[in-house]
This record gives sequence, C-alpha cells and structure tokens, in this order.
Amino acid sequence: MLTEEDARRLVLAEIDTMRGRAEYDLQIHRVEALPFGWIFYWGAVRDGRRPLLGGNGPFLVDRENERLIGLPTHTPVSHQIADYERRLRRESHARNLAAAKQAAQQRGTPAPGPA
Repeated sequence: MLTEEDARRLVLAEIDTMRGRAEYDLQIHRVEALPFGWIFYWGAVRDGRRPLLGGNGPFLVDRENERLIGLPTHTPVSHQIADYERRLRRESHARNLAAAKQAAQQRGTPAPGPA
C-alpha cells in the first residue's frame, strides 16, 4: 500500500520523463486526496509564473494497487474519478466471484453463477 509520499515519488518520476521535452520546470501544483488514492495536478513553472502547457492532465494514483494513471484533459476529472471508482467495484466483484467459485470447487459444490 502506498503512502502519499510514495505516490508523489511515482508522479515525480513520471514527470521527470517529460522534462527533456519542456523548456520549463515541471512540478506538482496540487494534490487532492480521494478514498482510494490521490489526484496530482502538475504543470510548468518559469520565472515564478505558470505558463500554459498543453497535455498536462493530472495523474491518478491508487494507493492499494499502486496504479499510476495519466488522465486526459478532454474529460472532467470528476467524471474520470467516477469511472475509476466503477472500475474498482467491477474488479472487486470479479475477485469475490472468483474466490467464491474456487471455494465451491474445493468443497465440491456447484459454483455460483454470474451476478
């Protein structure tokens, strides 16, 4: 499980891969805590100002599975968070169903069907 500092290091490492293509200093501007992780907003800084930099969508970091996901800028972040939360619920359901099927096989009883 990641801490916020671990997540920050992941994001900074990803930003470092982009530094060679930008003439500005790239840094994290803001972090938003979520139930499952964080959203890191980042961008350029030059001479103490924030110039416009295209394509700098925020990063979502999931603390449980250590996913780092670059979010696109063409969809509101709130919609992308809701989509990711639905994805987590589907994955959780699939894991629970797989565990139930495995337990049923070990007991020799019929496995539960899809919900």
